[in-house]
Amino acid sequence: MTELRDELAALAGHYRAIQEQMGQFIVGNEPLLELCMVGLLSGGHLLMEGTPGTGKTTIVKALAKLTGCNFSRFQCAVDSQPADILGVRIFDQASREFILRKGPVFTNFLLIDEINRLAPRTQSAFIEAMSERQATLDGVTISIDPPFVVLATQNPFESEGTFPLIEAQKDRFMFSMPLSQLDDEGELEIVRREHAGALDWDAYYSSLSPVMNGRLVLHFMRVSRQVYMEQHLLSYIRDLVMATRRHGDVSTGASSRASIALVRGSRACAALRERTYVIPDDIKWLAPRVLRHRLVLTREAEISDITPAAVIEEILETVEVP
Repeated sequence: MTELRDELAALAGHYRAIQEQMGQFIVGNEPLLELCMVGLLSGGHLLMEGTPGTGKTTIVKALAKLTGCNFSRFQCAVDSQPADILGVRIFDQASREFILRKGPVFTNFLLIDEINRLAPRTQSAFIEAMSERQATLDGVTISIDPPFVVLATQNPFESEGTFPLIEAQKDRFMFSMPLSQLDDEGELEIVRREHAGALDWDAYYSSLSPVMNGRLVLHFMRVSRQVYMEQHLLSYIRDLVMATRRHGDVSTGASSRASIALVRGSRACAALRERTYVIPDDIKWLAPRVLRHRLVLTREAEISDITPAAVIEEILETVEVP
């Protein structure tokens, strides 16, 4: 147990160093940074929803550098093809044989910008990579080296030229988070920093000093899995997931992937908070981020303007906390 405490203290120290460097440029969005770290430690993917200009791309790119991981970005468009994501085999004139030109999916941090602008056929190209950490090209399966995390964005306020994600695709995302614009004080801080010349992205990005590397990330992933969970907390997770399936306003509740996400994510959450054990607050903090994108409401609930967030809030209030 002492060894685990020492490991978690080291992880918390690295996380504080990341927060400090991110805070030099990023205003607000602390929950998003924490959720990105939880996703990285638990091996889960993240779907971010919000208007442009809320710092999604900036946070992901800076975090990839600070953790010493490779970063790729794919800007989605209606005419994008699966080969643009996975890669393609081309004929090399010099060697007289086909060689693989890997696509952006072969990385550690993959940012998919506006994923709902991809046609369904192209969206499906991500399913194998996200669930099995591999990609198949021309019948050949190629592994994606860990750590591997997909962070996708979508703008929920523009529907023209977009294709809603199918349920199977959304379920591959371990977490989701809606992002809002800054409040008055946060917006004023942006204005102050711009006035002071402190929002030069190129200068900031070049000044970032990695505090981790890929091997250390994999080590801390193993460490977070050693965080203890009592049996009554496992039952609490079961009760939350089952409540989504029995709720009168829900036509399709959360899948078993939600249960797995709550177990893995709550352990990572406790690890970041330097605890050797999970508490109910870890699960309650994660529950909306795990369940929201997995719920399909009934037609009557949608007509009545009931939202998944409202359903989850009701479930958290009614399910007994151990």
